[in-house]
Amino acid sequence: MTAHTPQRRADAFSGWDGSPANARALQKQLAGQVVLQDDYGPLRVIAGVDVGFEEAGKITRAAVVLLDADTLELMAQTVARVPTSMPYIPGLLSFRELPAVLQALDALGQTPDLIFSDGHGIAHPRGLGIAAHLGVITGLPTIGVAKKILTGQHEALGEQRGDQVELVDKAGQVIGTVLRSKDKVRPLIISPGNRVSLETAPQLVMRFVTRYRLPEPTRLADRLASRRDEKRASGQRTMALE
Repeated sequence: MTAHTPQRRADAFSGWDGSPANARALQKQLAGQVVLQDDYGPLRVIAGVDVGFEEAGKITRAAVVLLDADTLELMAQTVARVPTSMPYIPGLLSFRELPAVLQALDALGQTPDLIFSDGHGIAHPRGLGIAAHLGVITGLPTIGVAKKILTGQHEALGEQRGDQVELVDKAGQVIGTVLRSKDKVRPLIISPGNRVSLETAPQLVMRFVTRYRLPEPTRLADRLASRRDEKRASGQRTMALE
């Protein structure tokens, strides 16, 4: 294994002038830095990352959870709320969401051995979805766990847990895996973000899938980012008062 020193996170958007055209150019540049080989050590702590929005999109809410890789016990969780500085533009999700994600990661106080990010890795029109962008700027191993295809096509997929087919781009290049994580449920789109191979990424996802569709790291991060538990508790309190 090669030792990696994480790059300064402040350089996440170095060279970006704020325009969509320049963002796309930067994506192409950073995509060339993605490592698509297994280059990580023993997995002791893993992280899940997801992002939601508050106040009609004015506030970006990034959630990060840290889990014990063996027991899946929740070790820590953080939420970062920052003003949203960019509108939603398809294909440029990382420029909208990463500022909050990086702040939440910094607040953890511990570096995970592997990050599962809600969103795409290299299964992206320019090869740099949010998981890949996050992996490149931090230097950490990352995997994208998405719920929908952004780009690419695939053959028919079986209905059983663990069934998988390759996701390929227009040139026939494999860019990810369409994975059935649970019997007869909608599949996940798995693609490496950085320092994980195409072959290993779906294996690692399945390693941390329990009885739910999503692997535990992104499932718990999704609950925290969407404030699902808070909303449920609020609803229960309202019902109790009626």
